[in-house]
Amino acid sequence: MFFVDTLEFEGLGNRSYLAGGRGAAVVVDPPRDIEQVIAAAARRGVRIVHVAETHVHNDYITGGLELARITGARYLVPAGASVAFSRTPVADGDAWTVDEGLVLRAVATPGHTPHHTSYVLAEEDHAVAAFTGGSLLIGTVGRPDLVEPRLTEQLARAQHASAHRLADELDDDVPVLPTHGFGSFCSSSQAEGDTTTIGKERRTNDALTKDVDTFVAELLAGLDDVPAYYAHMGPANAAGPAPIDLTPPKPANAEEIAERLAAGEWVVDLRHRVAFAKGHVAGSFNFEGEGKLATYLAWLIPWGKPVTLLAETPEQIAAAQRELARVGIDRPAAAATGDPHSWVRAGEQPASFPRARFADLARVRERGEQVVVLDVRRNAERADGFIDGSVHLPIHELPGRLGEVPNGAVWVHCAGGMRAAIAASLLHAAGREVVAVDDGFEAAADAGLTLTRPDSTDYQCVCSGQ
Repeated sequence: MFFVDTLEFEGLGNRSYLAGGRGAAVVVDPPRDIEQVIAAAARRGVRIVHVAETHVHNDYITGGLELARITGARYLVPAGASVAFSRTPVADGDAWTVDEGLVLRAVATPGHTPHHTSYVLAEEDHAVAAFTGGSLLIGTVGRPDLVEPRLTEQLARAQHASAHRLADELDDDVPVLPTHGFGSFCSSSQAEGDTTTIGKERRTNDALTKDVDTFVAELLAGLDDVPAYYAHMGPANAAGPAPIDLTPPKPANAEEIAERLAAGEWVVDLRHRVAFAKGHVAGSFNFEGEGKLATYLAWLIPWGKPVTLLAETPEQIAAAQRELARVGIDRPAAAATGDPHSWVRAGEQPASFPRARFADLARVRERGEQVVVLDVRRNAERADGFIDGSVHLPIHELPGRLGEVPNGAVWVHCAGGMRAAIAASLLHAAGREVVAVDDGFEAAADAGLTLTRPDSTDYQCVCSGQ
């Protein structure tokens, strides 16, 4: 009997897999913090004999090289990937015995990257799982624009062909087990659901239901922004990542926190946005530890900038440190736990700013008060509708464009509140009067705010309640 264990990394929207038989297993696309993979293998009572990469990842640092070194496993990396370390180069059709009666076969599936490779696990010559990495995802495919802009259309066409190859070679009941697509920006679009099969994708995936020209045109038109830190992930993975270091950062007192702020370093408060708005160290930024911490902090911070973490407990610091190490932010400069009163120097008080709902914004506008409404959602989100008269600066562009925010009190919103809190903290640290709208965007119309949406020619009013 075979097994497949899924390791989920919700913050990055990715999954890794441990699959094997009674005595041995393969790991597909492991995370950088490999001890949890080793623990999963120990629970199963199996040896890790192969570590397989579907591609050189653009969205996180792999633990594959270190995992293979520690376990003595064969490290399988697509032959077309240019890497600086020793590995077993994988070509289309290569196969390896994982355990008795259990074979792993490589299937070339270019598209997400030129060298992308999927792996099919077969038990007694019957396919039982397809590890598709960034190729065929749940309801979509991996985006083709992360390698080289001039290759994007070519890779999009390759994605279509790769999806068809998998569908042609595998039975309908074979589970599709992708690495991306659970919130990762490596997915070309987001789809609902946690599980799928070849048969389901054959019926519902655009790559398998539309002709190549239509598929490519729609895929390219729907591509969203690429997180800035992706530019650093591929080179780090190709060079061979260093082992992860999760030893606790050195503690910082109030004086050191103030000094680091004065030096232009980033001080990041990991607490919930409600607590941050109520009281925080002036100049610090709010990136919730329970949100997409790694994605948004790595996206916004100038790469290499020292970061000090603030949280209520050491456990929250440790969790954030682990999450950040997965995207190459390896060693926080310092950390402090407790509350804002212990993080500010004697005689100083924590800073604060108000929170509100869209109904509060509607009342302010009804009274005729002139305020700036700042929308920090991505372009694709705003295209579906926005508050009339609002200013648009996507959250990932805000740090470099703070000077473009018009004068006056700024009411900042996103789709749910988390990104608005980040933006509010950036603006407040820059000395602006700010109100963080902590509300779902669907409440804007219910509150009576006028929404507009661009159509093919001009703007169309979307009235309240529609």
